[in-house]
Amino acid sequence: MSPPTVVLVGTLDTKGDEYAFLRDRLQAAGVGTLLVDVGTQGVARTPADVPREEMAAAGGFDLADLTDRGAAVQAMCAAVPGVVRRLFDEGRCSGVLAAGGSGNTAIATAAMRALPVGVPKLVVSTMASGDTAAYVDVSDVTLMPAVTDVAGLNSVSARILANAAAAMAGMVSAPPVDLGESRPVVAATMFGVTTPAVTTAREELERRGYEVLVFHATGTGGRSMESLVESGFVTGVLDLTTTELADDLVGGVLSAGPHRLEAAGRVGVPQVVSLGALDMVNFGPRESVPARFADRTLYVHNPSITLMRTTPEECAELGRRLGAKLSAATGPVALFVPLRGISAISGEDGPFADPDADAALLAGLRETLAPSVEVHEVDAHVNDPEFAVAMAARLDEFLGGAR
Repeated sequence: MSPPTVVLVGTLDTKGDEYAFLRDRLQAAGVGTLLVDVGTQGVARTPADVPREEMAAAGGFDLADLTDRGAAVQAMCAAVPGVVRRLFDEGRCSGVLAAGGSGNTAIATAAMRALPVGVPKLVVSTMASGDTAAYVDVSDVTLMPAVTDVAGLNSVSARILANAAAAMAGMVSAPPVDLGESRPVVAATMFGVTTPAVTTAREELERRGYEVLVFHATGTGGRSMESLVESGFVTGVLDLTTTELADDLVGGVLSAGPHRLEAAGRVGVPQVVSLGALDMVNFGPRESVPARFADRTLYVHNPSITLMRTTPEECAELGRRLGAKLSAATGPVALFVPLRGISAISGEDGPFADPDADAALLAGLRETLAPSVEVHEVDAHVNDPEFAVAMAARLDEFLGGAR
């Protein structure tokens, strides 16, 4: 077998020496390399295997036109995913390694996000602290703090870069993970206030022969799940916790964006859905709740999270939105409605108990649900075991059984 190959994505006009160092360290570890030049200004300080002219041809731009740094970064961000994905599809990319500041990090991570989950992706970056969502998004990119700027080789930067090369060499050279017999993969969504339900459903699906991936419905979690659904990795969805829709509607901090709850329907993956935690919008510490919500019903979940009860008007709109999304599904879909509460704090006598809001949610659903959507109204709380088992059983029926 040929050795694994690491693709190095770098601006060789400014970071050529550092990338030559990374290349040499990888090759010394017995790993092949392909050096992709995404620089646009000065002369490359080390030879590239994929020169910038090839990148320009792939992106359909003229290097001579890229006199502005911002425009240059944007152009390379657009071109590099296709080039690196092609190398991967050709069997010439076992992982991607990069190092640099904000520009090189943006370009390299654009390439990394084009690769499947599980392909090693590592960036030594000056931006590896604070809000890194723009670089990681819903991928498995790993960021390593550069500590010093990536500007020459010194006693600190050389050690950091050497560690990064060693880490990447280890990742691409590691034997494949043996998980035993392959099982159909089901994705499920969970929140703290729906944990009992999803735990029961997961255990039931595992008993029936499925592998269950649980995603925390925190915005990124929902988007990560739907990314895997669209990639074909998931055979069925147990979307029990659809709370991210509430944050998107009202302006909470855990929105997954306006297209949440659409991926499975778009690609025809069977889905069983519920209303878990649509009774709440999420904010940070109590003092972070916007002043316009001062008179709303609030619940301090913990020092870092404050929950706000959705109103009847908001619930009606949530029902309409959820119903419309499910009605557009091209695959089998069933909606399970727990009639005794949709979160751990909205059951009878709970702090978010609100019969008017619950009724409005159901009314909104009925406005937009198509006859093609199965509806199961269950006289149970969302966290009652019988409710979770019923959802798991219906998904198993949609999928024809795992065994």
